[in-house]
Amino acid sequence: MGEKGSKLSNNPNGCEDQVGFNDFKVVRAIGRGAFGKVCIVKRKNTKNDVYAMKYMNKLDSWKSDVIENILRELNILTKLHHPFVVNLWFTFQDEEDIFMVSDLLLGGDLSYHIKKNVMFTLNDACVYLCELASVLDYLKSKHIVHRDIKPDNILLDKKGHLHLTDFNIAAIVSQNQPRLKTFAGTKPYVAPEVFLASYDHGSYYDYSADWWSLGVTIYEVLRRKKPFHIHPDLGHEDAVKLLRNGSISLPVDWPQSLKDLFFSLLQFDPSKRMNSLSSLLKANFFEKVNEDDILVSCLSPDFQPSQTSLNYDPTYELEELIVESNPLHKKKERLQKRRQSREKILKKSLRKSDISLTEEQVEETAEEKAMKDVEKHFVTFNRERLSTDTANTDEVMQKSKTSVDS
Repeated sequence: MGEKGSKLSNNPNGCEDQVGFNDFKVVRAIGRGAFGKVCIVKRKNTKNDVYAMKYMNKLDSWKSDVIENILRELNILTKLHHPFVVNLWFTFQDEEDIFMVSDLLLGGDLSYHIKKNVMFTLNDACVYLCELASVLDYLKSKHIVHRDIKPDNILLDKKGHLHLTDFNIAAIVSQNQPRLKTFAGTKPYVAPEVFLASYDHGSYYDYSADWWSLGVTIYEVLRRKKPFHIHPDLGHEDAVKLLRNGSISLPVDWPQSLKDLFFSLLQFDPSKRMNSLSSLLKANFFEKVNEDDILVSCLSPDFQPSQTSLNYDPTYELEELIVESNPLHKKKERLQKRRQSREKILKKSLRKSDISLTEEQVEETAEEKAMKDVEKHFVTFNRERLSTDTANTDEVMQKSKTSVDS
């Protein structure tokens, strides 16, 4: 992986070295999400170590009441390592931002290619289902419900294999009683029991909800439209009625094995829904699939993203350079000015210690207190410095790093 940073750290993962912002060179901005922005970065003092770096402004996140989601996502990602997950490699923070450095996937997300009217094949659907099913089985072993499976959150590598990302609304559930009641997700992909649990006190949902979302996602991949028309403004009770009484349209030229598969994935009753890789592979649609081939990427999708053109919207880079008020490439000098300004304010306040705080200063003090709380609960992570034992148990997963884009 190349040379490590030189800063000392007393983080909880036993890392001797802490990687920081100054260890990376920003190459270009490639996207933004609900909780942050993403850019391509190159690790300094290395030849080919290139990653995706997601960064989130701490103060804005606190004001928007999403800081707990960010810290929860970070905590979840430190526990995961799978060939079809966008794996976390480093986390660090500074006065402004929280940073999460992960696998770089330059194939774009499924949503981008669906909008570009890519004609995905049945073989593509077969590979995608196997890869995502293996992820959902893995997440279940970690007691995690993703709660936002959709094309936007599925990235492709250069060979066309899928990688699940965005765990910002994922939930860790009890091993003995994996019951959830809080509504979460993107409505057109949300399972009926998730809607139902939000208003029916006796209802709940669990891992099966992700399998419904998987069915909706693959249906959209093949047909470039969703199986049910769930408008974002539709009420939860109305959504349940629509999903209970609705039927899905399946092309006549689809093999019966594929039609049966969608009936199994889009079962209204979660107890009757397909919800494991083993049950998936028993379906006739997968009769030629060997389970051992899935994790080592022996299944080959027909669609491969372009290697010569961008697989994302280039306006993200323009926004970062022109529109963004605090651009990332100006961070070093901006933080230096801020530190100098704080020193001046501190010296001035010491000379005038008898003057009471203004309203604005009281608010700033509350913000500073919140930022200190974020800093306290932030988990610094460095996958390179994990113990040898952990690295050995993840040997198959470690190999996946070589298959993603560089």
